[in-house]
Amino acid sequence: MPRMQGKGRSMKWEGNRQSDNVEDARSGGRGVRMGGGRGIGLGTIVIALLGGWIFGINPLTILGVLDGGSGGLAPQVQQAPATRPPADDQQAAFVATVLADTEEVWRAQFALAGSAYEEPKLRLFRGQEPTACGQGDAAMGPFYCPGDRKVYIDLGFFDTMAQRMGAPGDFAQAYVIAHEVGHHVQNLLGITDKVDAMRGRISEAEQNAMSVRLELQADCFAGVWAHDSQKSKGWLESGDVEEALNAATQIGDDTLQRQSRGTVVPESFTHGTSAQRVKWFQRGLQGGSLQKCNTFGKTPL
Repeated sequence: MPRMQGKGRSMKWEGNRQSDNVEDARSGGRGVRMGGGRGIGLGTIVIALLGGWIFGINPLTILGVLDGGSGGLAPQVQQAPATRPPADDQQAAFVATVLADTEEVWRAQFALAGSAYEEPKLRLFRGQEPTACGQGDAAMGPFYCPGDRKVYIDLGFFDTMAQRMGAPGDFAQAYVIAHEVGHHVQNLLGITDKVDAMRGRISEAEQNAMSVRLELQADCFAGVWAHDSQKSKGWLESGDVEEALNAATQIGDDTLQRQSRGTVVPESFTHGTSAQRVKWFQRGLQGGSLQKCNTFGKTPL
């Protein structure tokens, strides 16, 4: 797959099934946003590194979601028509392959629990994109919208990971996709709604702490995916897991704050420290079980 810096490794992903749930909205007109909602994702990573913003801003605020949670009917959004990605688009093919594998893993995990997995859509866009959670922007990094059950990715973020964040490699990118799908799993399990129900009744610091638990659980779910995926496909080679661990390290709140403004403000954390993100990804990777991912329990973060 094309790479700008040539330092990342390549997973053995070619030849595997590609998901039919990828929407390519990278060409054509823009849709019109008709409502608000709550988006969950990598938040202000790109803004912190490229825009020079103060990282203490809660990503939920930036997504324009202070008007309520994701419960109830999803706001209606007019999105531009989407097509399937071109057959010769290697980056899109990689994303579709990883998404297909998450579908297989979570379908099996939900079946073990006696329920059915509902697959999310993944929408490729450039620049800005209307969603049921508000206006999405590439500067936010990839994110998941519970309102329309879609993962949104501007593929330019992968270049940012390699060039500016020191996190190149296919599996580092796969980790990002799996993290956002992890938010979809949280939504299906009702975890997102429970967290949303607490907002407005707790302080900003407590909201940030709750957001950290939500994000670390998505990291753990990404680890569960990696565990089951490797068990079934064996497509990871030596060094691939280290790419994901490096990516988790580079997008820890403490690392990003230190890089963007030279100081660390723990009470403003919304995604967890580098060490916490690595810990919870490894916990899912080693355990391969949803039960290992209870970041809302008594287990220290």
